[in-house]
Amino acid sequence: MSAVVEPVDVLAGAEVVESFHALGVTAFTTGRAAGSFSLQSDEPARDVSARWTALRARLGGPAVRLATAAQVHGREVLTHGPGWRGWLRGDAADGHLSPVRGTAMAVTVADCVPVFLAHPAGAAAIVHSGWRGTEARITAVAISHLASLGFPAGELLVHCGPAICGRCYEVSADVATRLTGMATQQPARVDLRAIIAEHARALGVRQISISPLCTRCDNERFFSHRAGDAGRQLGALVFDP
Repeated sequence: MSAVVEPVDVLAGAEVVESFHALGVTAFTTGRAAGSFSLQSDEPARDVSARWTALRARLGGPAVRLATAAQVHGREVLTHGPGWRGWLRGDAADGHLSPVRGTAMAVTVADCVPVFLAHPAGAAAIVHSGWRGTEARITAVAISHLASLGFPAGELLVHCGPAICGRCYEVSADVATRLTGMATQQPARVDLRAIIAEHARALGVRQISISPLCTRCDNERFFSHRAGDAGRQLGALVFDP
C-alpha cells in the first residue's frame, strides 16, 4: 500500500503581502510549517511534489501559468507572456516578470530577499536577491524593464519579504564594501532589504514596504541558511485574471 501524502496548507506560517490585495494580487512568502519547496531536497519526491501541487492550486489551479527557474544568484529576469499553461521551469534566472494578468511566479529563498513588484494595470514581477543579486541590482533590472513596457516606477508597489535582517547578516569586508560603497577592513553587518529599497527609490518607486520578519530571528517560522537549514521557502505571487 502506498503512503498517504497529507494535504498541504501553503499559507501555514506564511507572510501574506496584504498591501497587494487591493490590486488583485495574491502574494506571500511560505513558512516552515508548509514544508520545504527545494527541488534538491533529500525528501521523498512525492512530498515535495505535493507542496508544489498545493501551491498551484492556491495560485489558481491547473489552468494557471506558473513560472520558476534554476536560480544562480544573478540578475537575469525572465519575461512571461500569455498563450501557455502549466509549470515552466526556466534556466539560470533569478527573477520573473509578466506584463499580463494570470501568470503566477515564484522564487525560492532561505535568507535571501524575495522582492515583490506590482503595477495597478496588471503587471507584476518577483526576484530573488541575495548579496550578489543585490550588488547586481536585480530589483532595479525588474523595475526598469517594467518601466520600458509602460509601467512607470512611480506607480509600482514594491515589497521586500522575510529575509535575514541587518542585525544577523554579517559579511566579509570585501562584500560589505561592494554592497554599501563604504570601504571597510573588517567584516560588517548589512541590511539587504534597506539597500534594495534604496535602489528602488533611486529609480522613482514611492510605495515600498519591508517585512519586519527575519529568517534568522524568526527561525521557528522560516527556514534560514545561516541557521543551518536545508529547507527553502517560496516567495510567490499572481495577478488575478
